[in-house]
Amino acid sequence: MSHANIRLGVIGAGAIGSIHMETFNKVEGIDVVAVTDVYRPLAEQRAAEHGIQLVHASPQSLLEDPSIDAVVIGVPNQFHAGLAIEALKQGKHVLLEKPMAIDSEAARAIVEEAKKSGKILMMSHQMRWSGLSRALKQRIDNGDVGPIYNAKAGWFRKKGIPGWGSWFTRKDQAGGGPLIDIGVHMLDLSLYLMGNPKPISVYGSTYAEFGPKRQGTGTWGTPNWDGYYDVEDLASALIKLDNGATLSLEVSWAAHSAFLPEDPFIHLMGTQGGVAIIGNNGKYVTHTDNEVVESDITPLEGEDDRILMSRHFVECIREGKEPITSALSGYTNNRILDAIYESSRTGNEVKLNWD
Repeated sequence: MSHANIRLGVIGAGAIGSIHMETFNKVEGIDVVAVTDVYRPLAEQRAAEHGIQLVHASPQSLLEDPSIDAVVIGVPNQFHAGLAIEALKQGKHVLLEKPMAIDSEAARAIVEEAKKSGKILMMSHQMRWSGLSRALKQRIDNGDVGPIYNAKAGWFRKKGIPGWGSWFTRKDQAGGGPLIDIGVHMLDLSLYLMGNPKPISVYGSTYAEFGPKRQGTGTWGTPNWDGYYDVEDLASALIKLDNGATLSLEVSWAAHSAFLPEDPFIHLMGTQGGVAIIGNNGKYVTHTDNEVVESDITPLEGEDDRILMSRHFVECIREGKEPITSALSGYTNNRILDAIYESSRTGNEVKLNWD
């Protein structure tokens, strides 16, 4: 690619699309030049807000535009695979919102197309770039934690079902509830901090105790009271990894979860020490002379997580390097999510084969 700026198109002008437009406008070496949305007035509104010159009538026409080098895909989950595959076929680099796809079969198709195309496919997991996540990674890489053999991660919301009745709460459009919505973030960050071990077996259960009664709704998304709710509102799982470690994952959109903070959390327990995040707070713990010693972890200085993530996307395109949040990482997350849903449905442990 020449030294001219990368030309970026954004597919999806909703809340998340708008955040990407705002962020990329602050990143050097890339220009947001086009936007499209199924609701054209919204695309036009975003174009005006973010100084974008071109509004395409459809994702297809944006993807067929030869002047566009890369795209951000920020649309409901069910459309991720179709658009990502088409974008790669049209020779575009892709930044894809999480989860990668509605299920692992669709995710696998994206991975295969990315390999064939030789283009960059990066997952949008901004939590890996937070100052706290980077500080934890540094402590782990320095050897302060040692091999991590047990991890607990999750995110409990007491009342936060998004857009009741909209695509968020429909299995065929979202793929699931809080597990695939917010659980995927905690899963992704945990596996990354643990050194990307491969999952080999999963045991899990999902529950829907609030959504079907139209209870537990939050403020995100627009409700559609003529719609329906057929996803979980709580999920709990134990994931065994190929290095012998275990990861327990628990998430909810709505739950009677007394004493549990509503912030996302990760506890990583290693042989030399442990690190944890609850919300914006980090801790390190170790034993010194048989005494427990705890200290705060200060977030690393630097720009906002989304700026760093967006800059990484630009670097990967420029230098042809594999993103930290690679296509394989997105596929691995989808495999685990599928296995949790399958385990809940059958009541059995699900073994994952990686041949």
